[in-house]
Formats: sequence, structure tokens, C-alpha cells
Amino acid sequence: MTQYYVGVKIITAWPQKKDGQPGYSVKYEDGYISWSPAEAFEKAYYPMGHDCTQVSPEMVDGFIKEVHSHGLEDGKTVFLSADMKNGFVQYETSSCVDPKNFNHETGKEICLERVKDTIWKCLGFVVQWGRFGLKE
Repeated sequence: MTQYYVGVKIITAWPQKKDGQPGYSVKYEDGYISWSPAEAFEKAYYPMGHDCTQVSPEMVDGFIKEVHSHGLEDGKTVFLSADMKNGFVQYETSSCVDPKNFNHETGKEICLERVKDTIWKCLGFVVQWGRFGLKE
């Protein structure tokens, strides 16, 4: 039966034109080398830098595309939405006890750290899968 599959792998790649078209040469773990057009490659792969054994702060920060925050009507809560590069949106809130102590920037920082904690965990899951595949 035909069905869809999703997979994760870590590859080595470098920019390389083919027939004047921008793209990437891709080297897989088994040594096989192929070429991919830039648009398709950049849609499928997220840069890790020079170390494929860990998630870096740059990977976490780079996964966040856009952040929006505003204070709620209660005068003590920040609501934050973070748009990710893959289209996923994560929401967080942060509140203080007394509206007299409310500081929007502090609440926003707390929410953003929670978003980043989630990205660390999720990218860690993906890197583990990419490095070691699925285990029975």
C-alpha cells in the first residue's frame, strides 16, 4: 500500500552550482553524493554549523522566525506567540501577582525563554533521530 513517510537524517553539504543553477552537493553517511536545487534543499534541511553532535544556541535562536507579544486586559499578564521556521506557532504567557509590579519586557523575556526551552527539547529529539535513526 502506498503511503507518506517522514524522515530525519544529518548530511554534509556545500553550495555548488549545476548547469548555472544554485544548489548544494549533498554527501550522505554511506558516502553517496547527490545534488539538490537550492530551494528544495533549504526547504528540507536546517543548518547545524560544524558540530552535528549537539544543539547549539544559534540553532535554537535561528529557528524562531518572528515573536509577537502584548499585555492582556488584566494588567499583569504578557501573551507571546512565536512563529517558527517550519510554520509551527508556540504560545506562552507570563503573569505577576500585582499589576503594580507588571513589566512587559520582563514578562516577554520569561515567555521567550520558555519557547527556547521547548525548541531545545524538540531539536534535541530531531538531532538524536538524525544521528542514530530509529531503534526497534
